[in-house]
Parts: sequence; C-alpha cells; structure tokens
Amino acid sequence: MSIKIRLIVMNFFQYAIWGAWLISLGAYLGGGLKFSGFQIGSFFATMGIASLFMPAIMGIIADRWIPAQKVLGMCHILAAGFLIAAAPQTDYGMLYPLVLLSVMFYMPTIALSNSVAYNALSHHGFDTVKAFPPIRVWGTVGFICAMIAVDLLGFATTSYQFYLSAGLGFALGIYSFTLPDCTICKSVEHKTLVDTLGLRAFALFKERKMAIFFIFSMMLGMSLQITNAYANDYLTNFYGAIEAYKGTFGVEHANILISLSQMSETLCILLIPFFLRKFGIKKVMLISMFAWVLRFGLLGAGNPGGGVWMLILSMIVYGVAFDFFNISGSLFVERETDSSIRSSAQGVFMIMTNGFGAFIGSYVAGIVVDATGWPNAWYVFAAYSLVVALVFGVIFKYKHNPDEVKAFQH
Repeated sequence: MSIKIRLIVMNFFQYAIWGAWLISLGAYLGGGLKFSGFQIGSFFATMGIASLFMPAIMGIIADRWIPAQKVLGMCHILAAGFLIAAAPQTDYGMLYPLVLLSVMFYMPTIALSNSVAYNALSHHGFDTVKAFPPIRVWGTVGFICAMIAVDLLGFATTSYQFYLSAGLGFALGIYSFTLPDCTICKSVEHKTLVDTLGLRAFALFKERKMAIFFIFSMMLGMSLQITNAYANDYLTNFYGAIEAYKGTFGVEHANILISLSQMSETLCILLIPFFLRKFGIKKVMLISMFAWVLRFGLLGAGNPGGGVWMLILSMIVYGVAFDFFNISGSLFVERETDSSIRSSAQGVFMIMTNGFGAFIGSYVAGIVVDATGWPNAWYVFAAYSLVVALVFGVIFKYKHNPDEVKAFQH
C-alpha cells in the first residue's frame, strides 16, 4: 500500500472519531440527559481547556522521547478508553470528568497526525505543501461520513455515539503503530520553560497589529463552538417538541442536515486563493465575520418546515465563516512573524481560537441559551458577530498588496 493511501486512512479515521460525537453530543445532552444550556456548554469547553496545554506537552514528548506515531497511537487508545467509561454515565458529575479526560488525549492527536504525515511524506520524497492538502481533505470526508452514520444508526440522541467514536479510536490507535517511524531528538538543549512550550511568540502581543489580530481570533473562536454545541440540540429537541415540525427531515436527521456545513467547508477552501488575491486578508476575514452573522441569523429565522431553505443556506454559509478566517488567519500569521518563532506563532493562533475562544465561548453561549431561550439566542449570537465585524473593520489596519499575496502562495 502506498504511503499516500496509508496517510489517507489515518486522516479519515482521525476526523471520523471527532465527527462521531462533536455535532451530535449537544442533542444527546440536551434531549436524552436533560442538561441545561450551561452544562452543555461546559462539555464543549473541554476542548478549549485541552487545547491550552495538552498539544504542547504531547509535542514535547514526541520530539524528545517517544516517536510521534507511537504517541499518536497511545493518545487515541487512552481517549477511546475514557469514552467507553463515559458512555454509561448519566450523572453530570460522573460524565463530565470522563469526557474531559478523553478530550485531553484526543486534542493533541490533531497536531500529532499532521506531524506523522509530514514526516512520512518528506521521507518518501514528496513536497508536503502539494501532497498534504489532498490527503487532509479525506479527514473532512471521514468527519462527514461519521456524522451521517451516527444519524442513520439512530445514535445522535444516545450514548452509542461514544461507543462508535471509541471503536474508531481504538482502530486508529493500533493502526498508528504501523505508520513510518518518526525521528526524535534526545539531545538536551538549554532552553527556558517558555521556549520549550513555544510561548515566546506571545511577545507578539507587544505589536498593536498582532495583538488586535489575536484578540479577534479568540472572538471568532467563540463563535465556532456555539454551533458545534447547540445546532443539533436546537433542531432535534427544540423543534422536535413542536407538533408542526415532528417528523420533518431537519428534526429526524439533524446530523445529516448539519453535515452540509462540512461539505461547504471542503468547497470553500478552493475559493480562498482567489479571494485573497482579489480582496486581501483583512477583507477576507471581514467576509468571514459577516458570514457568522448570516449563519446565526438564518438558524434563528429558519425552521425545519417551510423555512428549511434558510437552515440549508445557513449550513452553506458556514464554509465561508469557518474557512475564510481560519485559513486566511493562518496565512497572516505565516507572513507577519519571524521564521524563528513562526511555528510558535501558529500555536498561539490555535490557543487563542481553539483554546481561550472555545473555552469562553462555550460557557458564555450556555448562559445566553439559558437566559434567552430558542430561537432568541441565535439572534444574540448574530448581534455579537456583527459588533465584532464592525469593530474589527475599524481598528484593524492592513494594506492589501495583490503581488505580495501571489508571491507568498507560490
């Protein structure tokens, strides 16, 4: 089997594990277990907690002591084990810590799987910039397939989604040990803890432009977790309790409807090079922010009956909202930081979006949901996104140079 096929299998399972519960968990917690909006938000905040430090810790272990593919395998097996333990739990006090432990070992595998892929491709003489994206897109395919499987199997409102995810995790954990060996560096360098954890890039906050960018990265990270946590719960449990919408596709197959978001994501990636050349990074990020306004507003205005077209449009808009900020933001960091701290700067970008942004957003969203109810909460989220976009447009200064963007992409 070629190395590309082997890495495609790895990426497919890597994100299928996540897709098996990330989107459907809110429906299970809100419907099956009757947890409050704040409690549901706390489960999605676990990803923010884990993203603050676990990827750095596991990265150090993979760099210095244990090859990355073995760390990847061990993390997946441990994460799956905690999911198995979590599945039968129905009490918040027992379920939450087990999900937290599972997420703490899953989140580092995203970076580790990338490292394993880069290492294998380089070892076999491939250009990683050209070879990796077509491999990585199969991760999104795996995510979508898992979402649809959970829906069709009837697992979306039950704990069986944990068992499915754990099964995929055990399979990938074992498979990881068969992947090409990654190099480790046992030589001990005299580095401070700050350098070891890649935190030197936080000095970028001294620059006004970068400080503004990272703060808004956190604010956009807050928006991302809102739909992950509540879209399925909203469609399945809120509209499922309304007689007029019972039996509609959006209620009975919410996971499949939401999977349109991930399908849109794969297509919108292809649009980014054109939009970056034409409009520049600031305008592309603004497009993303206004797309979040539409995403939330359409979720509030739509319904699974005659208004289902608005729900579908909201799912399509998600691709622009997610990709246009995450991809263009990553490119901005790449261009604006010194090569000596570039990797660390990317780490700061992820900490602000998937760490602080996810953590704060999940808890605040839970409070908003409990205080305002559905569908009003969506309009609150839309108003928040609109304010973020308007303030960003005013205070973030960046001059677009089409030739520079074109040169960077090549």
